[in-house]
Amino acid sequence: MRPEPAFEAPWHAQVFALTVHLNEQGHFTWTDWAARFGATLKRNGATAELNGGEDYFSAWLDTLEALLRDLGTAETAEIATLTEAWRQAYLSTPHGAPVTLD
Repeated sequence: MRPEPAFEAPWHAQVFALTVHLNEQGHFTWTDWAARFGATLKRNGATAELNGGEDYFSAWLDTLEALLRDLGTAETAEIATLTEAWRQAYLSTPHGAPVTLD
């Protein structure tokens, strides 16, 4: 029997790995990350049931984006531009093919 994947979607694993990498590079402490992520989950949990899937990793991504803005690592406009580029790439990629930015 094959074990179930640890992540529901590839982007879940990618945003998790990116966060761990940024922490390991010293951009923020895990204590700060955990406090911020906990606050995001609490805010989101008040209006939606979090199941560790899409909603959980959407909260994870929201937290990472806010943290990068607060640290001055990424500006709001940069995040918005990349978000739109990924959205366009996702919408124009055939089903089942990997989504990439050109």
